[in-house]
Amino acid sequence: MRYVEAGRSGNLLNRVVGWLTGRGLSLWGSQLVAVRGRKSGEWRTNPVNPLTMDGERYLVAPRGHTQWVRNLRAAEGRGELRLGSRVEPFTAVEVPDEGKPQILRAYLERWKFEVGLFFEGLDHHSSDADLLRVASGYPVFRLTSARYEAAS
Repeated sequence: MRYVEAGRSGNLLNRVVGWLTGRGLSLWGSQLVAVRGRKSGEWRTNPVNPLTMDGERYLVAPRGHTQWVRNLRAAEGRGELRLGSRVEPFTAVEVPDEGKPQILRAYLERWKFEVGLFFEGLDHHSSDADLLRVASGYPVFRLTSARYEAAS
């Protein structure tokens, strides 16, 4: 399973972006994904860039099978998106690899400047075949607002 450590500069950047996002200042659309830890049960947060495409929202993990991804799987897709005091509960369904190329392309078109180094030379001009070749290393989740589910 592909997992890229954030490193010192990445950890520092995540802390700064997380701190600002937690106080309501979104940088380039950033939000915090909050998921209960699979061992501790405590809320864990990480800055993410939700993608809206064709009326659907997605979370992409550019560093691979990270802790927030593992926690989200263990929490059966239940989590929250946070921006300042605004909290939106969601449920997530993992997208199969064959459904990822268009989503990865849109994600790279929107955020390549920020996450491109994790995509090993790929960008939004990459072929479907190239994106499908690496898809298993980039978890993608389709989000549904839990508020809408409760109303249905």
